[in-house]
Amino acid sequence: MTPITEVEGRRLALSNLDKVLYPATGTTKGEVLHYYAVTAADALLAHLHNRPVSFLRYPDGPDGQRFFTKNPPPGTPSWVRIAEVPRHAAQQNRQVVVQDLASLMWAANLVVEFHTPQWQADAPGIADRMVFDLDPGAPATVVECCRVALWLRERLAADGLRTYGKTSGSKGLHLLVPLEPAPADRVSAYAKRLAVEAERDLPDLVVHRMTRALRPGKVFVDFSQNAAAKTTATPYTLRAEAEPTASAPVTWAEIEGCRTPAELVFLAADMAGRLERYGDLLGPLLDPDRARPLPAAP
Repeated sequence: MTPITEVEGRRLALSNLDKVLYPATGTTKGEVLHYYAVTAADALLAHLHNRPVSFLRYPDGPDGQRFFTKNPPPGTPSWVRIAEVPRHAAQQNRQVVVQDLASLMWAANLVVEFHTPQWQADAPGIADRMVFDLDPGAPATVVECCRVALWLRERLAADGLRTYGKTSGSKGLHLLVPLEPAPADRVSAYAKRLAVEAERDLPDLVVHRMTRALRPGKVFVDFSQNAAAKTTATPYTLRAEAEPTASAPVTWAEIEGCRTPAELVFLAADMAGRLERYGDLLGPLLDPDRARPLPAAP
């Protein structure tokens, strides 16, 4: 029988708690739900707040079927908030907004990665943050991503922008910049301009185009996730990787000192200690006083 749990007054059926989702570590679904309920809930909910969520579902673990969905899954409870999100001029899209612990646990029970856009549900397409997804092409690793991150931090600072980092939870690094609200197309154009500059200044290390043939040994500075239709892994989400890796906020000291890829791999089991030590390193993204205007186009 599927156990029924009450979360904030909502009754939830949490299924298959003993199922091993990550064979490499023996991590069960129950342990994944504990991570979301106890370790990550406060910090994760702050970054999910008022943002429509896209789910990458992997109900049988990272080696099973994966599928991406933006629409509310079948059986979504009536009490889960649904936002109407413009898809194009003639059509609205409906997406889940995870606003509370009950909604978080309902979603986590589906076994998902959480992905969110750079804008909020009540201001579609108006970004309040910018993202650079640094994706290494083998044999490059996150070590090379850190070198690129340091260049981008200095370049963004020259334009008066503050930058914060997190692991992707896969092999790369994400840089996030709080912004005064601006249209996503303007943010994308600015981010592309910096990616092109990075390739010009670091030609042996950076590529700004997605073309696979250009990427071996270099870091692809993906600016495209600033487009209104794109999403990025939400801070603290677990990823559908061989181990239960988290998209973990990191300090600039960790980025500056990274010498091996293993130094920036953080599992679910690592996150309670990191949150206790550092708090939410991406908390400044939620503070309007930290936001700065997007520089004007040249």
